[in-house]
Order: sequence, then C-alpha cells, then structure tokens
Amino acid sequence: MLAFWFKIPLWQRVIAALILGVMSGLIWGPEAEAIKWIGDFFIKAIKMLVVPLIFFSLVAGVAALGDLKKLGSVGGRAMILFVITGQIAAWLGLALGTFFQPGNGVDTSAIEKGDTPVPNDTTAVDMILSIVPDSPVQVMADVRVLPLIVFALLIGIGILMAKEDGKPLAKIFDSGAIVMQKVTMIVMELTPFGVFALMAWVAGTLGMDALLSLAQLVGLNYLGCLLIIGIVYSGMIKFIAKLPVRDFFRGIIDAMAVSYSTASSNATLPVTLRCVERNLGVSNSVASFVVSLGATINMNGTAMYLGLATLFGAQIFGVDLSWGDYFLISITSTLGAIGAAGIPGAGLIMMALVFGSVGVPLETIAFVAGVDRIMDMMRTTTNVSGDAAVAVTVASMTGEIDREEMISADDV
Repeated sequence: MLAFWFKIPLWQRVIAALILGVMSGLIWGPEAEAIKWIGDFFIKAIKMLVVPLIFFSLVAGVAALGDLKKLGSVGGRAMILFVITGQIAAWLGLALGTFFQPGNGVDTSAIEKGDTPVPNDTTAVDMILSIVPDSPVQVMADVRVLPLIVFALLIGIGILMAKEDGKPLAKIFDSGAIVMQKVTMIVMELTPFGVFALMAWVAGTLGMDALLSLAQLVGLNYLGCLLIIGIVYSGMIKFIAKLPVRDFFRGIIDAMAVSYSTASSNATLPVTLRCVERNLGVSNSVASFVVSLGATINMNGTAMYLGLATLFGAQIFGVDLSWGDYFLISITSTLGAIGAAGIPGAGLIMMALVFGSVGVPLETIAFVAGVDRIMDMMRTTTNVSGDAAVAVTVASMTGEIDREEMISADDV
C-alpha cells in the first residue's frame, strides 16, 4: 500500500487531497473543524524548518560564489540582475495585491485567532539598527527576519574572505543546506494530509467566499508569473542580450515543462543547463555558474508570491499596512526568496518570515497551504526561466555566447 502511495507523484496526491478536502468541507460544514488539527500539525512542521533552512541556504549560496575577484564581471552582473529582478517581482506582487485585493470580503469571525498584531510603526533609523543582531542565537529563537538574513550573509562573506581557510566551513554549510532540503522533503510528504484537513476546514467553516478568494489568489499568482516571464525576462533578452525572444523561449521549453511538473528548481537544474548550453549557445563556464547559482538564490516567482500573499493575509485579517511596511515586505520577500531552497514548498516556509516582519497573522499560512502546490508549479517555472534569462544576458554582456548556435524556430 505504501509503495503504491509513493509511486504517485506528490503534486497529484496534493491535487486529489485539495479536491477531496473541498468536497468534504462543503458536506460536513462547520464540523470539519474537528480535523483542522492535522493541518495545524503540518503548519507547525513547516514553521520548524524556517530558521535552519534559510540560515544554511543563504550562507551556502553566498559561499558558492567562490572567489569574487576571480569570478569578476560574471558573478557581479549575475547578482545585480538577480537582485533587480527580485525587487521588480516583489513590487509586482504588492501591486497585484493592492489593486485586486483578493483577501477582501472573507468573513473570518468564525476563526479563533490571537489579537491582530499592531501595524509596524518603527522609524527608518530603528529599522536600520534592528538589522544588526544583538545576539544571533536570540534572533534565531525569535525568528526575526532581517537580522537573521544579515547574519547569514555576513557569515557567507566571511567564508569568502577566508579563502582556503574558509572552505571547510563552507562544506559544512553546504552539507547543512542539503540536509535541510532532505528534511524539508520529508515534511512535504505530509502535504496531502495537511491540505485535505485545511481545505475541509476552510470550505466547511468559511464557505464559498473563502474558496473564491483563494481562486483569485491562484489566478493572480499565475498572472504575476506570466508578467515576469513575458515582460521582465523578454525585455532582458531583447534589449540587453539583444537576442530573439522567441528563440530564447523555444530553447528553454524543456526546462519550463520539467520545472512546472516537478515544482523544483534543483530537480530541473540538469535540464536547464543542457538547454542553456546546447540550445542557447552559452559557454559552459558561465552556464554552470549562473544557472547553479540561480537555482539557489534566484526565486523571482517566489518573491512576487510572498508580496502578494502578505497583502492577502493582511486583507483577510484587517491589518493596516503603511508604505514603510510595503518597503519592508519588498526587502524581506526578495531576501526570503533568496534563502528559499529550490524544492517544492519552500515558498510556504518563507511565509512565516515575511508575515512576521509586518505583523500579518501566521494563520494566513493555513489559508493558502491548500492551494500552494498549484501556485508553486508556476512560480518554479518562473524561477527556472529567470535562471536561463540571466545566464544568457550575462553571457551576451561578457562575450561568452555563441549567437550562431542559438536555435532557430525551425530546429524545434
């Protein structure tokens, strides 16, 4: 029986659980709350992974840069593009959430929750001072976002500065990141059960209004990802790399298909490398570095979604957000996405960090967990497309691309 269960792809089990959960909730009504504890168990398991996963992943990602002087223009340009596109993606998510307001109209009076957190009213000076941790251990215990990220980045930079002496520690963090990815995959096996319980609870307790809001959130997630791919990435290829946009997407169609089905940048990495080198003519040195680095830190689809989901939660629970909060969300969404592992469900784990930074209740995770896998597939496709776009753009800027080798429309 177990062998049969694990032979079914996880995404298929999640979709089946989603459908059965909605049907069960509509039939049971409010009594479906009796099984919500299963979903709560799943959410607690996810929250357990937040600090170690982002800490190990960020340090390992920075350390993977190697010798910054040796990497020179390739590493610098790739990082600039990753950060800029990440910020664009995060602000796009905020814009979609603000304009369409998918969380409005949901009656949450039937939900037992803690007090609504007070809006963030810290000054710019307070925010700057808060990013320097008084105690890294206390920061980890309190799950404070920016100080944790800053500390992880400093450790990664210190490893690079130590050069040979830092390599043993770099291997430890790299192993730690791999181990945490495996632990995350174990927790993700609980997803079908958590999704079933949470969707039954949402459908039974809050009714069709909540389901329609979730459907709108899914639609906005897909719209945001398509805008990133169709405008941001296409613009990079056309105006910076000065290459045919159509041929670029024809060249990475295999990677896009695999990423959508697996929802994992890491699982798609070999296919992405093959597409970028063989179909798009990028040199092996640039492709292997930029694509591998991108699979770790380039999560534009996730950054967009984190901004969108934070506004969704704020609208559901009536949390007023200021422009300062929007700026903080954009920063934490981008950095949180960088710290997200390239595996299914990583964006769900990063939510706790972003939500906590602006006082959005973590109960929001219970709302979106049921439909997260559907959105994760499109977000991963966006992430992988971005890896390829940055690799092609950097290769074009540094003369490391064979333009004649880029496939034509007749070759596919």
